Amino acid sequence: MPIFGTDGVRGLANGILTADLALTLAQATAVVLGQGRTAEARKAEGKRLTAVVARDPRVSGHFLTAAVAAGLASSGVDVLEAGVIPTPALAFLVADRDADFGVMISASHNAAPDNGIKIFARGGVKLPDVVEQRIEAAMDGDKLRPTGEGVGRIDRFSDAEDRYVVHLLASLPHRLDGIKVVLDCAHGAASGVSPETFRDAGAEVTVIGAEPDGLNINDGVGSTHLDNLAEAVVRLGADIGIAHDGDADRCLAVDADGNVIDGDQIMAILAVSMKERGRLTDDTLVATVMSNLGLHVAMREHGITVRQTAVGDRYVLEDMNAGGFALGGEQSGHVIMSEYATTGDGLLTGLHLVAEMARQKKSIAELASIMTVYPQVLVNVRGVDKDRVADDDAVQAAVREVETELGDTGRVLLRKSGTEPLVRVMVEAADAESAQAYADRLSDVVRERLSL
Repeated sequence: MPIFGTDGVRGLANGILTADLALTLAQATAVVLGQGRTAEARKAEGKRLTAVVARDPRVSGHFLTAAVAAGLASSGVDVLEAGVIPTPALAFLVADRDADFGVMISASHNAAPDNGIKIFARGGVKLPDVVEQRIEAAMDGDKLRPTGEGVGRIDRFSDAEDRYVVHLLASLPHRLDGIKVVLDCAHGAASGVSPETFRDAGAEVTVIGAEPDGLNINDGVGSTHLDNLAEAVVRLGADIGIAHDGDADRCLAVDADGNVIDGDQIMAILAVSMKERGRLTDDTLVATVMSNLGLHVAMREHGITVRQTAVGDRYVLEDMNAGGFALGGEQSGHVIMSEYATTGDGLLTGLHLVAEMARQKKSIAELASIMTVYPQVLVNVRGVDKDRVADDDAVQAAVREVETELGDTGRVLLRKSGTEPLVRVMVEAADAESAQAYADRLSDVVRERLSL
């Protein structure tokens, strides 16, 4: 069974994800990523490879980091341990230090008992599927066994956080002076660096969810639990709330009244701003098939093309890299600004969002009003043969019928789950009642035609 999922290796720490697995995975990574042209050139010069290793605050991150570092050093790789920093900081530092690769120990928005291992190649980019497959195959093969001078060193990357903060601040088009921000750091990797950076940028900052104890990451806080942030923003009379997830690669927001500003709305604000400033390559935004119809309508009104990819930030990034596009992301808050980052960066996104408020002297609600969010209903139809959904004539006929009735006022998407025996039925319409009615109608057809 493959160990790599859609975003690295992830599972119950000390259950699926053991120290033995982490060590073997690190050794296999050293074998595979040590075969590139640049890596071979370094070795020909008598230099060891270098990897940056970091983690989020989960308690299991301690032993997994030790296992990864041991696996790399025993394979002749010098390790720079960056400690607790966000995933996008790790990606930035791999490029900034010209390291050969990086390893992030994090399970993102998952609960504390889980953990994960994400591997970034030279330049801080995520690995393509084919390289992950080679690493997985190498776990059963011969390992590198240098001795004496050839073994790797493990050193503390003492200025890792400072380098990242300087990078973030240098990216800003405008300071944040005068804006009251509430930050929810999910008791995660951004708990130290996010408040520091927002304050350095000039914002007046109140912080919640920034007391990690190794067990409370994402526990009722962060981008997957926005109620506490919304309450704090309203109670404190703040201008905006910014929420990260556990490894801070995503960002969601709430306005002064506690209303959620999702990833689609954030992308709409940034896309229009970047186009006005000549920073939006080919006036194009990359989003997934799950992005709201309102995003497409708003972008069309502003002369911006929206390219669609499969769900997952890696597919967004692949399309951005292929076309050289500057902005892309997901409704969930993974936003990629390729001029400054190689992956989704919740701090970068939040800083630029607040900077746009300061630049235009508008509230976040005013900025978000450029996009009307169409009501969206998602129904998971379980216990069905998901592989037949695209080929069943009756299902496809029902979809075409609903699409005809909706016209330009809505959208339909049926997609099979990648991990469960279910089909996701998504309908957007001008009002919530219609969206629900159409979704129920299509779900009944899927259930009737494809039941196991």
